[in-house]
Amino acid sequence: MTYSFTHRTGLAALALAVFTAISPVAAAQDAAACKTVNMSDPGWIDITATDAVAGVLLDALGYVQNVRMLSVIIGYETLKNRNTDVFLGNWMPAQQNFIEDLNRTNAIEVLATNLVGTKFTLAVPDYVANAGIRDFKDVAANADKFGKKIYGIEPGAPANITIEKMIAGPSPELKGWTLIESSEQGMLAQVSRAERSKQWIVFLAWSPHPMNEKFAITYLSGGDAYFGPNYGGGSVRTVARSGWSAQCPNAARLFRNLKFDLPMENALISAIMDEHSNPKAAARSWLNTHPDALAPWLEGVTTLDGKPGLAAVRTAIGL
Repeated sequence: MTYSFTHRTGLAALALAVFTAISPVAAAQDAAACKTVNMSDPGWIDITATDAVAGVLLDALGYVQNVRMLSVIIGYETLKNRNTDVFLGNWMPAQQNFIEDLNRTNAIEVLATNLVGTKFTLAVPDYVANAGIRDFKDVAANADKFGKKIYGIEPGAPANITIEKMIAGPSPELKGWTLIESSEQGMLAQVSRAERSKQWIVFLAWSPHPMNEKFAITYLSGGDAYFGPNYGGGSVRTVARSGWSAQCPNAARLFRNLKFDLPMENALISAIMDEHSNPKAAARSWLNTHPDALAPWLEGVTTLDGKPGLAAVRTAIGL
């Protein structure tokens, strides 16, 4: 009897220990309704790159990533109406007004800051800077040389709205100037044409982006009132529709863990733009050469069916 009781007690203790060890994993599993993760991309190559990294991880974990190309305004509207789950491109403070509007209706939650050390303001080619154009006031004083044009990105982008406010503002320096709206690629094509003929041009620039490697450019000072200090220095955040992280805690943990850096994003963006790599192929290639990035990203994350996430991803990408 003594042996039997002790034996049963030992088995019970062992069972409890096993249950305790695995219960956090079981609790982290997501419902089948979480299988598809809806995301948006405003057509910015840096977000295409980070979406691709997230997509490779989601695929390996048994999820399905659905990315739609939507302008920033439309993308935030789809977060509000619950048609988008996650957005990796909340640039701050450039998008502060959008976030304040969404916060008023409790439409989103911030999951993480996924990048720091960004720049986001107006720039000129180095040959223009070398001629004395290094500040916003220098641009205004040389209006004729710039044709009174500032080149921006897609219509409705927060940066374009900021530039329009500059032009329409109380200061007379930019009176009569025109914002030329295009796409990211269209704007950079114009910069390339201007550079070949050494024409003067002022345009929206940001980092991370391979434009910083492809072109010799100078970020302009003097834009703090519009883009923020330190050349529009800021961060990029991951936001989700309100309630999604509670419904899909395992997928949300992945997105909370995802943190990037400038060298990584520049490498991925260059592979996509300059080498014409498929975004997910570029992401898989980067992950194969930087496997140490996986452990912190997948800490506490399982596959959709509850298996260890790190092992599943390593197997899926051939590590």
